[in-house]
Amino acid sequence: MSNLGKFAIVIIIVIIVLGILSPLISRHPHNLPSGSALESPSWEHWLGTDDLGIDIWAQICHGARASTFVGAGTALLAGVGGSIVGMLSGYLGGDSDRIIMRISDMAMALPDMPTTIILGAFFGPSLKNIIIAISLYSWVAPARLVRSKVLAIKEENYMKAAKSYGANFWHMTKVHFLPQVLPLIAVSMIRLFSKAVVVEAGLSFLGLGDPTSKSWGVILHHAINFKGIYFTEYWKWWLVSPVFIMMSFTTSLAIISRELERLWNGKIEWI
Repeated sequence: MSNLGKFAIVIIIVIIVLGILSPLISRHPHNLPSGSALESPSWEHWLGTDDLGIDIWAQICHGARASTFVGAGTALLAGVGGSIVGMLSGYLGGDSDRIIMRISDMAMALPDMPTTIILGAFFGPSLKNIIIAISLYSWVAPARLVRSKVLAIKEENYMKAAKSYGANFWHMTKVHFLPQVLPLIAVSMIRLFSKAVVVEAGLSFLGLGDPTSKSWGVILHHAINFKGIYFTEYWKWWLVSPVFIMMSFTTSLAIISRELERLWNGKIEWI
């Protein structure tokens, strides 16, 4: 792995640790005032305070927990679930495969962000509901990737021999399919993780996120709604901080995804 990839791993680990240990790392609460309103960055408040006097550094640390929870939940639900659907579709073939692919075609035809906004408004402002809303259309990409790989593996002679000896789907998945599609699943989950963090921030920015989560998107939403934010110096710490950490996190995930592709020497195309 390149030095850039190692650096990206360090950034991801640091941000995840910030989320897990946020009560210990931040000296002030993330949801209660701990100083005067709109204080500039200082030794007491590293990134200043917002209009309510709440420490922004504490909000950033706690927001890392909320944003990574959404990313990890979406990666597991859509990545693993979509991969299982893709393996079943490729293995079964016939009418089952055609039905699953037509459903995936309809899901792919829907525009991502408008669909997420509608689903987010329908399910309500909750981190779990946001995970469900994003996963309802994000499963398509890993499903189609895994399906295409399974279709190729299924035509190998050793697979035909295993099937003639009575090997069932779960045995063939464990012994033959999973070891070969695991790189695809891993890369898909990393990309879904990054995508979910951005989508959650977008929903929260529009006011459809969980207002109690203090995610990075919620911080941006509150900052943008503050009147005169661009005519004062408050934007330098109130807006730049969550944008910077979110960009660092998603960029690092993209770098790791590319490094894994190179490490496995596989040409993985994102369908």
